[in-house]
Amino acid sequence: MKDIVDRAYALLIQTGKLCQPVFLLAIRLYFFWQLLIIGWGKLINHGKVTEYFASLGIPFPGLNVYVVGLTECLGGALILVGLISRLASIPVIVAMIVAYFAGDPQAVASFFSDSDKFVKADPFPFLFSALIIFCFGPGWFSLDNLLKRLWDRRRQYR
Repeated sequence: MKDIVDRAYALLIQTGKLCQPVFLLAIRLYFFWQLLIIGWGKLINHGKVTEYFASLGIPFPGLNVYVVGLTECLGGALILVGLISRLASIPVIVAMIVAYFAGDPQAVASFFSDSDKFVKADPFPFLFSALIIFCFGPGWFSLDNLLKRLWDRRRQYR
């Protein structure tokens, strides 16, 4: 009986390992394409977004629209293709944390008391997916992986 359980568990682990690259690719394509589009929207609607940032009390709202828009566009694009993904996820994580505190402080305050409010806030899917990419990397289907394999092959022949 123990042998059957061991084999079943090993099969479960292998199945999970096979799903991981596809899962990470799906996260990158779905969420970071959206983030790129959202960032682009901030950049091309600078005036309206600046007014919104000013209404939230964000200092230097015009400058911060450019900073956040570029962070979302560039970070979204880099993570989307899987290039320097872990590094690119850091400013995205910071931007989403700031978005929580500036745009929805009630969601932050209710993190422990009403987690639904925190999870339903606009920054959550982008913060969560950026944390996943930071922790696990972009996966096999990425430029990071391709460059690593090329680098390893080059070092092998030295």
